[in-house]
Amino acid sequence: MAEIVIEIYHSLPCSCEVFTINGIDADENDFGSTHDMDPDSAEEYGCGDRQFVPDMPTDEVLKKYSITLKEYKEICCELQNCLNVGSCGWCI
Repeated sequence: MAEIVIEIYHSLPCSCEVFTINGIDADENDFGSTHDMDPDSAEEYGCGDRQFVPDMPTDEVLKKYSITLKEYKEICCELQNCLNVGSCGWCI
Protein backbone atom coordinates (compact mmCIF):
# COMPACT_ATOMS: atom_id res chain seq x y z
CA MET A 1 0.00 0.00 0.00
CA ALA A 2 1.21 3.46 -0.88
CA GLU A 3 1.99 5.87 1.95
CA ILE A 4 -0.30 8.85 1.42
CA VAL A 5 -0.29 12.12 3.38
CA ILE A 6 -2.96 14.71 2.62
CA GLU A 7 -3.46 17.92 4.58
CA ILE A 8 -5.90 20.54 3.37
CA TYR A 9 -5.41 24.29 3.82
CA HIS A 10 -7.61 25.55 6.66
CA SER A 11 -8.76 28.63 4.76
CA LEU A 12 -8.75 27.02 1.29
CA PRO A 13 -10.58 23.71 1.71
CA CYS A 14 -10.39 22.78 -2.00
CA SER A 15 -6.59 22.62 -2.14
CA CYS A 16 -3.88 20.49 -0.55
CA GLU A 17 -1.30 22.17 1.66
CA VAL A 18 0.56 18.86 1.97
CA PHE A 19 0.19 15.96 -0.44
CA THR A 20 2.83 13.25 -0.57
CA ILE A 21 2.85 9.72 -1.92
CA ASN A 22 5.61 7.36 -0.84
CA GLY A 23 7.56 10.38 0.42
CA ILE A 24 7.33 12.19 -2.94
CA ASP A 25 5.75 15.66 -3.11
CA ALA A 26 2.61 14.98 -5.13
CA ASP A 27 0.47 17.15 -7.39
CA GLU A 28 -3.27 16.66 -7.03
CA ASN A 29 -3.61 17.60 -10.71
CA ASP A 30 -1.86 14.32 -11.57
CA PHE A 31 -5.01 12.59 -10.29
CA GLY A 32 -7.78 14.94 -11.37
CA SER A 33 -9.08 18.45 -10.86
CA THR A 34 -11.61 20.37 -8.83
CA HIS A 35 -14.61 22.03 -10.42
CA ASP A 36 -17.64 23.96 -9.27
CA MET A 37 -20.51 21.72 -10.32
CA ASP A 38 -23.18 24.34 -9.51
CA PRO A 39 -21.73 27.80 -10.16
CA ASP A 40 -25.21 29.33 -10.64
CA SER A 41 -25.99 28.88 -6.94
CA ALA A 42 -22.68 30.28 -5.73
CA GLU A 43 -22.02 33.62 -4.15
CA GLU A 44 -19.72 35.89 -6.16
CA TYR A 45 -16.16 34.49 -5.89
CA GLY A 46 -17.51 31.39 -4.12
CA CYS A 47 -18.52 27.90 -5.22
CA GLY A 48 -21.95 26.34 -5.35
CA ASP A 49 -20.71 22.74 -5.24
CA ARG A 50 -16.91 22.28 -5.40
CA GLN A 51 -15.97 18.66 -6.26
CA PHE A 52 -12.79 16.73 -7.08
CA VAL A 53 -13.15 14.89 -10.40
CA PRO A 54 -10.64 12.05 -10.92
CA ASP A 55 -8.83 11.56 -14.22
CA MET A 56 -7.95 8.31 -15.89
CA PRO A 57 -4.52 7.14 -14.76
CA THR A 58 -1.50 7.42 -17.01
CA ASP A 59 1.58 5.22 -17.02
CA GLU A 60 3.68 8.31 -16.30
CA VAL A 61 1.79 9.07 -13.07
CA LEU A 62 1.90 5.44 -11.92
CA LYS A 63 5.66 5.36 -12.49
CA LYS A 64 6.25 8.84 -11.00
CA TYR A 65 4.79 7.77 -7.63
CA SER A 66 5.62 4.03 -7.87
CA ILE A 67 1.98 3.05 -7.44
CA THR A 68 -0.35 0.43 -8.86
CA LEU A 69 -3.66 1.06 -10.60
CA LYS A 70 -5.46 -0.02 -7.43
CA GLU A 71 -3.43 2.46 -5.36
CA TYR A 72 -4.17 5.19 -7.92
CA LYS A 73 -7.89 4.59 -7.46
CA GLU A 74 -7.52 4.62 -3.66
CA ILE A 75 -5.64 7.94 -3.85
CA CYS A 76 -8.42 9.39 -6.01
CA CYS A 77 -10.98 8.29 -3.42
CA GLU A 78 -8.95 9.94 -0.65
CA LEU A 79 -8.72 13.15 -2.68
CA GLN A 80 -12.48 13.07 -3.25
CA ASN A 81 -13.05 12.61 0.49
CA CYS A 82 -10.80 15.58 1.25
CA LEU A 83 -11.53 17.95 -1.64
CA ASN A 84 -15.30 17.53 -2.16
CA VAL A 85 -16.21 20.74 -0.38
CA GLY A 86 -19.72 21.45 -1.63
CA SER A 87 -20.91 25.02 -1.18
CA CYS A 88 -18.17 27.34 -0.04
CA GLY A 89 -17.56 31.05 0.32
CA TRP A 90 -13.97 31.06 1.53
CA CYS A 91 -12.71 32.81 -1.61
CA ILE A 92 -15.09 35.74 -1.05
